[in-house]
Amino acid sequence: MERAQERAAAGGTAGPEPTTALELLVHGVGGATPEKMLHDPRTERVTGDDTAAIYRRADDVDAESRPRGDRDGKPVPEAYVWSNLTSGNGARALWLLLLPFMVVNLAHWMRPAARGRARAVRLYGLLVRLAGLTLTVLLVAAACEVALDLAAWQCAGTRACAERNSWLGFMSPALSHNGWWSPPGRRLALAAVVPTVLVCLLWYLSHRTWSAYESARPMSGSAEPGDATARTALGRPGFWFGRRLVARLRAAHTAAGLLTVAGALTYAAARHDREPGGPATLDWLGRLLEAALVVGGLGVLWVICRRGRSERRLDRELDGHLVRRLPLAALTLLLLAVLYTGWERPDWRSTHGLPGDAAFGAVTLVQGLFVLALGVVAHVLHRARPEPRAAMRGLGGPAVALLACALGGVFSGGVSQRVADWLDGTGVTIPGPPVLLTWQASVIPPLLIVLLLIVAWLARRAMRLARAEAATVEREYPQESADDGRTRRIARTRAMATLTDRAPVLVAVTACVTLLLGAGALVGAMTTDRTPATAAADAHPFVHGAAQTAQALGSWLIGLGFILFVTWGRRAYKDASARRTIGILWDVGTFWPRAAHPFAPPCYAERAVPDLTWRMATWTKVTGGRLVISGHSQGSVLAAAAAWQLTPSVRRRVALLTYGSPLERLYGRWFPAYFGPASLSALHHDVDCWRNLYRVTDPIGGPIRLTGECGPEVDREALDDPLAFGRTDLHPLPAPILGHSDYQADPAFEDERARLLDRLHPGVPGQRPETGT
Repeated sequence: MERAQERAAAGGTAGPEPTTALELLVHGVGGATPEKMLHDPRTERVTGDDTAAIYRRADDVDAESRPRGDRDGKPVPEAYVWSNLTSGNGARALWLLLLPFMVVNLAHWMRPAARGRARAVRLYGLLVRLAGLTLTVLLVAAACEVALDLAAWQCAGTRACAERNSWLGFMSPALSHNGWWSPPGRRLALAAVVPTVLVCLLWYLSHRTWSAYESARPMSGSAEPGDATARTALGRPGFWFGRRLVARLRAAHTAAGLLTVAGALTYAAARHDREPGGPATLDWLGRLLEAALVVGGLGVLWVICRRGRSERRLDRELDGHLVRRLPLAALTLLLLAVLYTGWERPDWRSTHGLPGDAAFGAVTLVQGLFVLALGVVAHVLHRARPEPRAAMRGLGGPAVALLACALGGVFSGGVSQRVADWLDGTGVTIPGPPVLLTWQASVIPPLLIVLLLIVAWLARRAMRLARAEAATVEREYPQESADDGRTRRIARTRAMATLTDRAPVLVAVTACVTLLLGAGALVGAMTTDRTPATAAADAHPFVHGAAQTAQALGSWLIGLGFILFVTWGRRAYKDASARRTIGILWDVGTFWPRAAHPFAPPCYAERAVPDLTWRMATWTKVTGGRLVISGHSQGSVLAAAAAWQLTPSVRRRVALLTYGSPLERLYGRWFPAYFGPASLSALHHDVDCWRNLYRVTDPIGGPIRLTGECGPEVDREALDDPLAFGRTDLHPLPAPILGHSDYQADPAFEDERARLLDRLHPGVPGQRPETGT
């Protein structure tokens, strides 16, 4: 295509045909091959790289330089393939470890829409960033629990456990005959390598993806008169360029992780030094080191609280000194903590659990307070500008943040519980993980019971709706021969498609039950300091039996989940198809920039949106032709975001065709501040024309639901699915129920595309009646 454009530009006044038309196709979740998108086995990459690129049919590479009649007025199809942004090589399987970080990052973008509430909006963002910081601390603390407490402190310090795990023998005082690594301080210092490597791995993954994704610069230019992009944040110049914020957050979270490891080492040694008769010099050094760690923690909080995203301008600056010096300072404190902890202390013995178990309770309490405060702020924002279709009345963000914290707790508890069982199969030689983690595991069975009840209620509701839909299907196909089985299949598909609209109920109930059970687990652990089964030993036999069952079943379920998680990750590393399945999950979860957590999987839209924006702007500039950007599923979201990034003069020369689009059904409800009715109405007003196709059998796509005259202008009536009920002259074989796929196979697709092209005029924006929308 670059060659074609060069030839067109070199042609002087002749140039390309003035009515050249281009259809830019953008695929949806799961990806697609250019051959399938263009319906041609011979395709060529015209621009882009192995990660994301634009393809054309081999016969269309120089379409702009050929006479107009060669295509009979049809547009030149062009496919933007971005699937490798989310499902590339085997290293992407490591992104499974980042699931809690991705979920909390989603919570940042779920705030309600509000104008004139700048302070509340900033507070909302700050609370989500602080909740994300606690997840980093929790993950590193779990690694410290496994390596420092369970392995180095408990198992290596107990003869029976060390004999069972011979690889720890060199750290066992009994088996190594008081060898050099046998003192508790040196065992802890050596074990600190594990959480430190974890922090370094997270830093590496974040820095690597930051260099690949956040480095793609959007188009920059001066504002034009009449630019209406202020009506949505997605049109701001710096929205898809979060390079500076991610670098700053990465430095803060890396420092927080290193300080967590240093704190675990220092607290254990300092507590021993403060005992009567302890070494005064080491006691004094321990207090100084603890003070330095507090100062470092305050520095991390200052960086987190300092500022959020810079969206109104293209911020190319980097806080170089902060990005380098903060992690280096934390690493220096960690090295000092290693030296301090590893110092010789002849009378130090490792008994019971490693001091500092209360840290898990403190982190859980702080997370709960952050989520509650976030709920209050979200409620205030929603009341200021109520949006009827907003999920959970604006409380979707706090609910998702709570679920992210719960995922972090399950991950931490699962790893600790499985490692404890692996080290001590009998369960009697070492104390095991902190009591709170056992309590958290014990609330999983009742939570699953509640979830099963919700699923049963949804299934019952879907069955009732399917029976009602059966009558509707019969009315829609009155002249077809009766086939009760096919009628039921169509009705069932429609009913199942409506379950997507019940997701807020599922999330709300899950979040409320998780909050209550999590609070109960925290109170039970802090007040009894015993496991649920032990704490209920003197209670009624039924209560005691229920506590024992919940504790045993919870531990088993966490272990099973952890094994499935590891197995899935290992399979994804080796199997490209499994990596693609994981990629589908990330297509939805990683659309948004990393504004709350730098260790979340990278935002592919920070590469895809600039790609599409550059393509549309340069093609219309060089050719002066008509352009339709055609997006399916998640591709429609990318298409809308790219259209918002265009200058007004270019945007008014572009038509938008969306099909199977979640723009309103998912994004409009869960992210009302960015895809609410006002933003979608502004998009309809700004582009030359927009049409949307959907089916009632589609569980993802739906209507845009604009009000007034805008609604019929955008939404076509729901497409028939299947195209024919039975066998007909046009469909001699039974037509399939397509649901979310193959929209281009419907005759309505070509009709709507032709209508959009007819409305567009080359080089001149289409005229629109002044409706005030």
